[in-house]
Amino acid sequence: MGDSRKVTTSRDRWTTTSVAITAAIFLVSAVLGFVLLPRWEAGAQVAGIWDSICRAAGLPRQQDPGEVVTADYKTSLVKLATAVSHKRDEEAIGRGATLAQQCAICHGPTGVSRADSPNLAGQYASVVYKQLRDFKDGVRVNAVMTPFALKLSEQDMQDLAAYYAYLPRLPGFHPPESMEVPRIVESGAPLRGIAPCGSCHGNIENKLGSPWLEGQSDLYLKTQLEAFVSGSRQNDISKQMRNVARAMSAEEIEQAAKYYANKPPPYLTQ
Repeated sequence: MGDSRKVTTSRDRWTTTSVAITAAIFLVSAVLGFVLLPRWEAGAQVAGIWDSICRAAGLPRQQDPGEVVTADYKTSLVKLATAVSHKRDEEAIGRGATLAQQCAICHGPTGVSRADSPNLAGQYASVVYKQLRDFKDGVRVNAVMTPFALKLSEQDMQDLAAYYAYLPRLPGFHPPESMEVPRIVESGAPLRGIAPCGSCHGNIENKLGSPWLEGQSDLYLKTQLEAFVSGSRQNDISKQMRNVARAMSAEEIEQAAKYYANKPPPYLTQ
């Protein structure tokens, strides 16, 4: 009668040992990466194991309902209304034209800049007003614009916004180049949470407070995107632009800036 007992070979022992070692390495790595390292990170505030795992996975930690969170930077206090942003006031335009003489050295006498300052001619009134208010409130900081905005009254800012919105949108001083629409502009990157640029900036839909970008200086556009990435500019609503810019690659930022700089301004019926 044959022996039915299972014979254990050296190969079986090595397989069992390898599986055990692999499982142990995986377990140690998981504990180290998802539990211990998030706790050891400088400035980390984790309430428990689940909080550590969420932090390691890139998810926001669960906030204590009784915890009061204050921003370590100023946030924009501007409230925009669609009806007001499209209201045309001839007297405000006239007053704004007088005030705008101080702006011509950077933004051009017709609101079209020859330098790397943004073109303001035909820009949405809501955009011009919000940026002036943010400069005045210290939410957005610039060595030139901040001192200028501090001297403006509420009426001054509304008048300047009305004046620049009234001006015709003129093409920039550089000839446009023929180029394909970059994928990041046309389709965005859904897997990275990036919507098409036109969904906010005019080609598909214009969201209140979002500027049109066509014909702006490519250096200016690139500088602003990089400022959102670094956090030196923080006056975007709900961190929308910071989140988008930080998810973009340096090449995509370059492509988007160059594309919009070489596209003529959109037509606006006055």
